[in-house]
Amino acid sequence: MNVGHVGLNVSNLERSHAFYSDLFALETIRKSEEEGRRYAFLGHNGRVTLTLWEQSSTAYSKSHAGLHHLAFEADTIEIVKSMEHKLAQMGVQMIYQGITAHEEGADSGGLFFLDPDGIRLEIYSPSDMKTNQHSHTEGPACGFF
Repeated sequence: MNVGHVGLNVSNLERSHAFYSDLFALETIRKSEEEGRRYAFLGHNGRVTLTLWEQSSTAYSKSHAGLHHLAFEADTIEIVKSMEHKLAQMGVQMIYQGITAHEEGADSGGLFFLDPDGIRLEIYSPSDMKTNQHSHTEGPACGFF
């Protein structure tokens, strides 16, 4: 089995819709503006990747059971670097500054940041970290943060 899509509860559909659409160049596949039933289905080529549901009144909290973080895999470290530039242009809040290895000496790593509701996100490359200057963290970057 593969993951079909990921659904996120958000507090402001318009804000989250703009964030995810802009950052990942996602198309709107379906959207509802009906009061009390606001949602958006986003993806590529008609295939849903991410669903946003406006049914939260508070920001994300890691103290509650549920999503730890959502990771997006890029084919190369060059793509991760281009996304780092895009995140900076968008003024996105970073968890770690710069591209960070998953653990010391790892060949994989990426960017760790927050969406408008504080949901923890990652864009990573499964390889090529050894050829890239990156920031260091104590312990695994995508474990307890």
